[in-house]
Amino acid sequence: MASDALYISNRITIAGWELTEQFVLAGGPGGQNVNKVSTAVQLFFNISGSPSLNDRVKENALKLAGRRASKEGVLMIEASRFRSQERNREDARERLKELILAAAAPPPPPRKKTKPTKGSVERRLKEKSGRSEVKKMRGRPGGE
Repeated sequence: MASDALYISNRITIAGWELTEQFVLAGGPGGQNVNKVSTAVQLFFNISGSPSLNDRVKENALKLAGRRASKEGVLMIEASRFRSQERNREDARERLKELILAAAAPPPPPRKKTKPTKGSVERRLKEKSGRSEVKKMRGRPGGE
C-alpha cells in the first residue's frame, strides 16, 4: 500500500490509501538481480470509486486509460523501465499523475463555423469551369 499522498495539482490530491502497489519480478537487464528481486511495480488506482476526482475527470481518465482500466474502473499501471524498485515506483506514480492531468484538462473551445470568402468561391468556380473545358477538348472532334 502506498503511504504518501500523490499531489496532482492545486485542486487534485490523491490520498495514499487510494493507491495500492504490488511488486513483481521484471524481465530485461539487471543480471542475477532480475531473478531474485521484485523490481517491477504494479500501481492500482480505483478511478470509479475515488472521492478525489469529479465525475468529468473520472470519465475522461477511463477513456484515456483504455485497456489499462478494468470493467470495474480500476486502473493498473505497470512500471519496469528501471532496475531499482524505487525508481519504478516513482515512474508509475508520475505516469498516473500525467494521466489525471490530461483527464482534468479543460475541453477545447467549440469550433466556429465560417463561410468561404467571395473571392475563394469565384476562384473555385473559375478553376472548375477551366477543368471542364480541358476535358471537353479531350473528346472526339465534332462531325461537321
